[in-house]
Amino acid sequence: MSTSAIDTFNSLGLATTGTTSAAPQKQTLGQDQFLKLLTTQMTHQDPLKPMDNGEFLGQMAQFSTVSGIQDLQASFKEFAGSISSNQALQASGLVGRYVSAPSEKALLGAGGSVSGDFEMPASSSNVGVKIIDPETGATIREIDLGAESAGTTRFEWDGKDGAGNLADPGVYKIQAYAYLDGKNTVLPTNIKSLVKSVTMANGNTAMQVNLDGLGPVKFSQIKQIL
Repeated sequence: MSTSAIDTFNSLGLATTGTTSAAPQKQTLGQDQFLKLLTTQMTHQDPLKPMDNGEFLGQMAQFSTVSGIQDLQASFKEFAGSISSNQALQASGLVGRYVSAPSEKALLGAGGSVSGDFEMPASSSNVGVKIIDPETGATIREIDLGAESAGTTRFEWDGKDGAGNLADPGVYKIQAYAYLDGKNTVLPTNIKSLVKSVTMANGNTAMQVNLDGLGPVKFSQIKQIL
């Protein structure tokens, strides 16, 4: 390396091989330093072997790419923080309200009812919902919905068993079904539930809402605020 190049590196606060200094040296180049070094390199280049245009543009593009990635990372971090704050405000406002969220269980309150919906992938002439005791597996009520078209199908259970008696309060399994493609098919259900509390996101888990009697679901899984 020429003496002029070494002087340039030293003037920029960069150590070169074979040099010593009591003070710690900078290990990275800033944009101003890079441009100054590049200008110095062009000034002291061999006139008989000038820097190739492609090499020059390549160096500039490389630095611009790194700088652009750093700016993008900073912007994305700020954007992600804004989204998290907005979600926290929305989630905290759900406490005490009812939401529709995916669940195969529902909480029946004393003298209350259960409602929900499910998606029909195609029309069917035989659609229904079973209310099942989760401990015994026995069906305590079957609601015949008849024929339904493709799309969202809603249902409601009045809290009574097959004999017309009020069922005991508690958590019950909800099973929607439809006769599709020649066989009975179980369909995922969304259940109307009360939000009791909110668990904020941390490094390992996403933000969650805690549903009365059913436990937590991800905030992003909520289908509708009722």
